[in-house]
Amino acid sequence: MADMIDAPVREYDAIVIGAGVSGLYQLYRLRELGLKTRVFEGGDNVGGTWFWNRYPGARFDSESWSYGYSFSRELLEEWNWEEHFASQPETERYLNYVADKFDLRRDIQCGCWVKSAHYNEARRGWDVMLDDGSHHHAALLLTAIGVLSAPTLPNIPGVDSFKGQACHTHFWPREGADYRGKRVAVIGTGATAIQTIQTIAKDVGTLTVFQRTPNWSAPLHNAKVTDAEMRDIKDRYDEIFARCFETNGCFIHQPDPRSVFEVTVEEREAFWEKLYAEPGFGIWQGNFRDILVDREANKLISDFIARKIRARVKDPAVAEKLIPKNHGFGTRRVPLEGGYFEVYNQPNVELVDINETPIECITPTGIRCSDRLREFDLIIYATGFDAITGSFDRIDIRGVDGRKLKDEWRNGPRTYLGILVEGFPNMLMVMGPHAGLGNFPRAAEYSVDWVTGLVRHARESGITRIEATTAGEEAWTEHVLELGKGLLSNEVNSWMTGVNSNVEGKQTRKIMRYGGSFPSFRQHCDGVVADGYRGLVMA
Repeated sequence: MADMIDAPVREYDAIVIGAGVSGLYQLYRLRELGLKTRVFEGGDNVGGTWFWNRYPGARFDSESWSYGYSFSRELLEEWNWEEHFASQPETERYLNYVADKFDLRRDIQCGCWVKSAHYNEARRGWDVMLDDGSHHHAALLLTAIGVLSAPTLPNIPGVDSFKGQACHTHFWPREGADYRGKRVAVIGTGATAIQTIQTIAKDVGTLTVFQRTPNWSAPLHNAKVTDAEMRDIKDRYDEIFARCFETNGCFIHQPDPRSVFEVTVEEREAFWEKLYAEPGFGIWQGNFRDILVDREANKLISDFIARKIRARVKDPAVAEKLIPKNHGFGTRRVPLEGGYFEVYNQPNVELVDINETPIECITPTGIRCSDRLREFDLIIYATGFDAITGSFDRIDIRGVDGRKLKDEWRNGPRTYLGILVEGFPNMLMVMGPHAGLGNFPRAAEYSVDWVTGLVRHARESGITRIEATTAGEEAWTEHVLELGKGLLSNEVNSWMTGVNSNVEGKQTRKIMRYGGSFPSFRQHCDGVVADGYRGLVMA
């Protein structure tokens, strides 16, 4: 800490890490409280996820008009969405529009990474060091660093030896990558891979997809938003946001109250055909109530989706490779696609199952598997993220008595409401581990508003130290673990259970997120406020 004390320190009331969806809104709310706030952002511009992930085909799978901010009626009236499911460029434009409209940029410093954040007990605040060596201090540290913002490369020998162009989807070059007419490899078949593959397949010379774990996927059915539709959407915004507020995942979709077994086979198939033909997450979020908790119900919907894949992929052997065998439909977050499976009908596309022919190494000219060397001009790593806690692990965060957050969470995160951590006073996490997840801006707005309410209460009460109690953290963590029981998704290796084979110490499943509905999460958090912020010690 000596080097931090010797250098000049810039003083703020609050420091926010991240200028994405949640960070921008958190800045807006802190400004309303009159706090001198500074936001530090690693990207060269605002946008977070939507600044970094500019790979071909990148878009979100929430309906655009349910994804934007709801806090400003004027903003809602001014912005017109182009597509029902907006692409990365459109979403990035939207977030820049928000930053400019509310004059947020003057409090945001881009192109800088927070290297460390240490709690200073004597000053009841946080000493923050950036990668440029500059030192900053604030009473409050607010993390808005996202759940999928720490990309990982695969543990394959020779990754640095390739002489052609190579990039992770998260770090897609701003000037683009040259894939037209080229020999292209994609490693991975998760959500980003699916979007990339279906977008570039028509333009590449050859495309080789290296798959370890196939993913269930369903049609997105995207379309342009007409002027008449946009006028109708603006008239119904109150209804739309009220709907998102009451659904399990903050989407417009709510589970059907019926069980799979309460209807006839014909009714069940007709219902699934209807959902499969509709836009968005209805096939996942609006399905029968028991498909994510009952094994036999899940097997039935999985069999339905498997039949769809077999019907869309001409080669039966390839179709079988694309059908997951180690997890059921919906037990991982379901990627939505537009023609993904048909890509494998192209003569210039090869699917390599690396369970059958493992990748041995990356060479200067390509990828060597156990069967042979394949040469490429471009390698795309769609190998995912060190999710949820990974972005915290990359910052040296230390609380009382120098306790390291990474060490505290070594066996899984422990939080209070996904917002506070015992032993780390005045650190407030927006969308932290064990918080309610779902349609991200809907969940983030609630999280920011709750955090802002706590900060307002502290300032009005003369409170300078806010911390979760040990009992509060233990009770919340146990509650989250208990909620996770019976969910088929927690029996599967995925980013939602904190598993990443490319990250040391993250090979076993942990409960990383709140497993109940978002209304239930909101009820718990509101109840804490109603009870005078129970579970917190404030001085």
